[in-house]
Order: sequence, then C-alpha cells, then structure tokens
Amino acid sequence: MSTRIPSFDPSISSPAPEGAAEPSQLPELFARAFNAGDMTAVDRLFEPGAVRVLHPGEIVVGGGRQAATARFMALAVPIAIMARHTYVNDDIALIIGDFRIIGTTVGGERIHQEGTATDVARRGPDGRWRYAIDNPTGVERH
Repeated sequence: MSTRIPSFDPSISSPAPEGAAEPSQLPELFARAFNAGDMTAVDRLFEPGAVRVLHPGEIVVGGGRQAATARFMALAVPIAIMARHTYVNDDIALIIGDFRIIGTTVGGERIHQEGTATDVARRGPDGRWRYAIDNPTGVERH
C-alpha cells in the first residue's frame, strides 16, 4: 500500500459530518477526524449502538467503544486508511479497508501497525451512513 501517512495534528479542525453520504467515505472521514484529535467528529461517524472489536471475540459498545478510541487517539500517532472494497445491500454495507499507523507516541514509543479492517455500516433514516461494527482487526487470528 502506498498511502501517505498523514500527521497527527489536533490544531487542524476536522469537518464533523453526521455520518457519510456514501459508505465508502467513512474510512477517509474517520482518518481525518482521528488525525485532528476530534473525538466528537469520530463519534458522529458511528450509530449509537455501534460495537468495536478490540480483538477477535472481544467487543465493546457505547462508552467502552468511545474509551477505546480515545485511548488510541491519545497516543497521537496518525492513521491512514484506504477503502479497498465496499459492498452495499440495501441499507447495509461491508467496508474492507487497509490501514497504516506509523509514528512515535507522545511517550516516545515507536508504533508500526498495518492491517485490513472489515467494518459494517448502516444507512440511517436520514440517509447518512454510520459505522455499526468497527472491526479494525479484520480477519486477524489470535
């Protein structure tokens, strides 16, 4: 993957749309909000009952999902995400995306993670798409 790794810069304001017009836009919107350190914008990309897979078999919802994202965001390491495939059936979409997280944390630890996420989005009554299942570990085995 030749995606350029952006910088993590909380001084950059991110647009905070309420969901996305198309499900394939969600990864880019997530990366933009994440790299701006804007938890409110990140949260607006998820439906209220969305789940996040921390590891295969371990999920969190609600405040647990928000806390997991906030802990990761606090490392201040940028993320780059590229949607590889998006499959839509009515109001449900499967998004397969490649991500890279490369940099040095605020604590000085070097991080280099790459993988393929498999996420599920749902179109809401307002016509906007939001994550229903955030599975950054994709098909990873543990």
